Amino acid sequence: MFTNRSDAGVQLAARLAERLTELEAHDPVVYALPRGGVPVAVEVARCLHAPLDLILVRKIGAPGYPEVALGAVVNGPSPQTIVNEDVFAATGGDSVGLARARRRELSEIERRRILYLGDRQPISPRGRVAVIVDDGLATGASAKAALTALRRLGAALTVLAVPVAPTDLIEDMRQYADVVVVLNALQEFWAIGPCYTDFHQLSDDETVTLLQDAWVAADASPPTDGVTT
Repeated sequence: MFTNRSDAGVQLAARLAERLTELEAHDPVVYALPRGGVPVAVEVARCLHAPLDLILVRKIGAPGYPEVALGAVVNGPSPQTIVNEDVFAATGGDSVGLARARRRELSEIERRRILYLGDRQPISPRGRVAVIVDDGLATGASAKAALTALRRLGAALTVLAVPVAPTDLIEDMRQYADVVVVLNALQEFWAIGPCYTDFHQLSDDETVTLLQDAWVAADASPPTDGVTT
C-alpha cells in the first residue's frame, strides 16, 4: 500500500486536510508517536503547515508475551496508563508486575524525551486541535494512552490519524478520539509491516535527524493559520 512511512504521511495528510476542512478545525498541532510515527507525522505536519511535537508513549508487554500489548503508559505531568483488561486477564497479569513494567517504561520514556527533544519545550494542546499520528494501529494501546493524556491536558478536539488499521479496532478508537482518520481499513489484518515496502526499524539517530530537519524547515517557513496542502 505504501512505499515507506514518508509516502504514507503524504497520502494521510491529504485525507486529513480534507477532514479538518470539513470540520472547520483550524490551528492543529501534530503529535508523533515515536519512533515509527515520526516519519509519517513529519510529512503530515509539513503538508498541514502545523507545528510538530512528540507524545511519548511506551507499550507494556504482557507477561511471557512481550509483543502483545497489555497496556501502555504516556509521560506527562501525571503519567497516564491504559490497560487492556482482556489481555491482562488472559495472560495472568498482576498489579505488582504491571507497576514494575510501568516504572521501567517511564524510565525509557524519559531517556527518549531527553534524546529527542533536549531542552525543546512541549506544545500545549489546551484549546487546540491535537492530531496524533502513527504508522498504523495494531492493538491501539499506545494511541489510547496518548489520546487520553491529550484530552486531560485540555485539547479542544482530538484526532487520530493513521495510514492503516484493522476495521474492528477503528470503532473502539472512537471512544478515545473525537475524529478518526484511517487511509486503509483492513478486515483481514495481521500486522502493520506488510502494508509497507520499506518498514525498517527506525534508530534513535534516524529519529533525531528527522525531527531536527523538520523543526529547522518549519522555523524557516512563514507562519500560517490554516490547514493547507
